[in-house]
Amino acid sequence: MTSHATRTVTALAGAAGVLLLAGCSGAADAESGDSAAPAEYTDGTYTAEGSYQTPETVEQVSVTLTLTDGVVSDVEVTGDPQASETEQYQGQFIGGIAAEVEGKNIDELEVDRVAGSSLTSGGFNQAVEKIKEQAQTAE
Repeated sequence: MTSHATRTVTALAGAAGVLLLAGCSGAADAESGDSAAPAEYTDGTYTAEGSYQTPETVEQVSVTLTLTDGVVSDVEVTGDPQASETEQYQGQFIGGIAAEVEGKNIDELEVDRVAGSSLTSGGFNQAVEKIKEQAQTAE
């Protein structure tokens, strides 16, 4: 019985050591700078197009973001709806997007549903990715 208790304690101590070492690994990486640095963006106003599929059509939106220190300080979305239902949903999305993204870091933007509109967000997110590329390469 004593040997069983000793094996159990040894096994638990070994597992704790592995967990402790695993925790130290991340700290060492952070100190050595192995983690990816956040992207840097040039301040300015950028515009890109994004598209998304509805049951009836492929729709497009134009997104204009103003960035200050990587943070969205202004947003404008315009659309050219091809279907009457799309006009309603794009309008709802356009009316609610500023509250969702202004004041946030561009790297944190990933909208899903805005004011009841979920498909328009796909085009918006696509345009944001293009804007990130523009703002990283801007001089």
